[in-house]
Amino acid sequence: RLFLRTSEFLWQEGHTAHETQKEAVEETKKILLLYKEFIEQTLGIPVIDGLKSNREKFAGAIDTYCVEALMQDGKALQAGTSHFLGQKFSETFDVKFTDKDGKLKHVWASSWGVSTRLMGALIMSHSDDEGLVVPPKLAPVQVAIIPIYKGEEQLNAISDKLEPIIKALREKGIRVKFDNRDNQRPGWKFAQYEFQGVPVRLALGNRDLENGVIEVARRDNKTKETIAFDGVVEHVAKLLEQIQVNLFNRAKSYRDEHISEVNSYEDFKEVLNVKGGFVSAHWDGTTETELKIKEETSSTIRCIPLDNKQESGTCIYSGKPSNQRVLFAKAY
Repeated sequence: RLFLRTSEFLWQEGHTAHETQKEAVEETKKILLLYKEFIEQTLGIPVIDGLKSNREKFAGAIDTYCVEALMQDGKALQAGTSHFLGQKFSETFDVKFTDKDGKLKHVWASSWGVSTRLMGALIMSHSDDEGLVVPPKLAPVQVAIIPIYKGEEQLNAISDKLEPIIKALREKGIRVKFDNRDNQRPGWKFAQYEFQGVPVRLALGNRDLENGVIEVARRDNKTKETIAFDGVVEHVAKLLEQIQVNLFNRAKSYRDEHISEVNSYEDFKEVLNVKGGFVSAHWDGTTETELKIKEETSSTIRCIPLDNKQESGTCIYSGKPSNQRVLFAKAY
């Protein structure tokens, strides 16, 4: 919870006003897609986009759309919301516009936002016991380069060899830090950049210099390899792309493995308590049932997926007819 909200937190928020209902709904969905693309493609966190239930939606909204993520501890996290407000707020606050015929009409509105809880989502989705794991697209330092040397002469020789490599990496738009500080040992620097989640670490010592190779270490899977000088720039550029994809796929595999379909209330409770994650189950659509399930299991309906298939079934709690499954989970 410390990663999600402190006594002060920041958020991004938008409000729009439209002439027609269609335009307002389109804007609401457009922003949701924008959030989804950023969270998945930049933060590397897979999300499920859907609608909130009437109980969980924003007060006063006609529809609340959301993107839901799953953290490594099996709890869900609401990563962003976008609300179609209809004309409720414009009627309440008398927000009008003059239409093409010169008549005053209430606007159709949307509002949407994400907050610094996305930073918490980033930490809780990818990081491990050794510290942060930051996706390359977001990392302020994508490549940390550490010389291993004894004496100024070796440092100068290593620095001269690294200079064109650093220049070539930066010309490709790669954010590089050459750490030639002389007040910390290489091992200390390795630990620092691992803790900070820097995606790629390069290390070059005197023996590597003689052999014409550089050690390349990945933060995401902690593997190391030696690469020849003339191939290291292209290798690192491709490696950053691979790490970005790997982080997303790893989180997606975990998420997909933790979506469990159940057909009874007993199985529902067992999955929540033992396995965690999202539980896909039939629900009768009533707030009464939703509240009862929350009271008894501490789980809530996270969303009704936008791509939900319609299927006949019975509610796991009430036994009443249901035409689709929804996703429940314990959440932050």
